[in-house]
Amino acid sequence: MKNQKTLYNFKKLPSRYTAIVLPFLLSIIMTFVVSMVSTLRSLGLEQFSIHIWMSAWAISWLIAFPTLLLVLPVVRKITALLVHPV
Repeated sequence: MKNQKTLYNFKKLPSRYTAIVLPFLLSIIMTFVVSMVSTLRSLGLEQFSIHIWMSAWAISWLIAFPTLLLVLPVVRKITALLVHPV
């Protein structure tokens, strides 16, 4: 098998890390967007600042990542009950 490379020529991780990488990336992206919307909604555009947003994002990510690690296996099982396999 050819040595697979990914972004910036880094070696790809083995597939066994999928269970950590998927919730890690998902939690970063989701909390980034949701914390921005929530911060804008709470403060309004005039009082909004990147510092406040990043503070809100960091706190929400610290909660979201471990939550996803715990909940994702359950969600996968529920999804398997609701959706036909490919």
